[in-house]
Amino acid sequence: MNVDFTAILAVLSIVTGVIWGAYVLLLKMKNNNQSETEAKDAKSKEEKSKDKSKKEPLLVEFSRFLFPVFMVVLIVRGFLVEPFQIPSGSMLPTLEAGDYILVNKFSYGLRSPLGYFKIIDMGEPERGDVIVFRYPENPKIDYIKRVVGVPGDRLKYINKVLYVNDEPVEIKPLQPYAKDPRFMEFKEDLGEVTHNVLHNPYESNVPVGEIIVPENNYFVLGDNRDNSRDSRFWGFVPDENLKGRAFMIWLHKKQGEWPSQWSRIGTIIE
Repeated sequence: MNVDFTAILAVLSIVTGVIWGAYVLLLKMKNNNQSETEAKDAKSKEEKSKDKSKKEPLLVEFSRFLFPVFMVVLIVRGFLVEPFQIPSGSMLPTLEAGDYILVNKFSYGLRSPLGYFKIIDMGEPERGDVIVFRYPENPKIDYIKRVVGVPGDRLKYINKVLYVNDEPVEIKPLQPYAKDPRFMEFKEDLGEVTHNVLHNPYESNVPVGEIIVPENNYFVLGDNRDNSRDSRFWGFVPDENLKGRAFMIWLHKKQGEWPSQWSRIGTIIE
């Protein structure tokens, strides 16, 4: 079950804000009416004191307390930084299942937390960026992959070699992957980013014939090239599906362990 916490926070902020605001408005109207009445028929001090000592209804009291809390969390999560959990090994060796990462929400512009339309344009993804986005085939699901093609790029993926604008992306073999020797680890230079990828020599190639990335779209791949469901299977990521750029691992925890790898905490994602 996928829950959109940002949308829930937005709804809770609206509801608590309306309850608190309506109560304050009604109280102000009541006080104004009392002031007009008192000008003609002044209340006793005892009656005034009794009116002032009346407590807020419990629902209003909770709303007054929770509204600023919801608003602060909504602003941070909706516009600044959002946590995200890595669910699978499709981004190995860069990211492992059990990594908890932070996503910079304003890298590619400020967006509405509900409609996801762009409010302020602040930049665009570049080749090599690791991005979180709403899965085009089911926008309720968040995906994480690496951008390998930006608008206008001519791409192809043949024999496990990525070509960008007719130039092969340079890869250098390193060693068998330490955590699973079936995979071979390579160093890849993609734009300004140098990172590692995995290839499985026992898996057949998933080829991509020559394509051109359309305007306002991006082509993405998982770093675990032979074990990733990415743009090779379902196509491009539209700009409106972008959520932000992944930049740091803040926790690593697998089920039943706490945490399992301290060394991964604080790792910058490249």
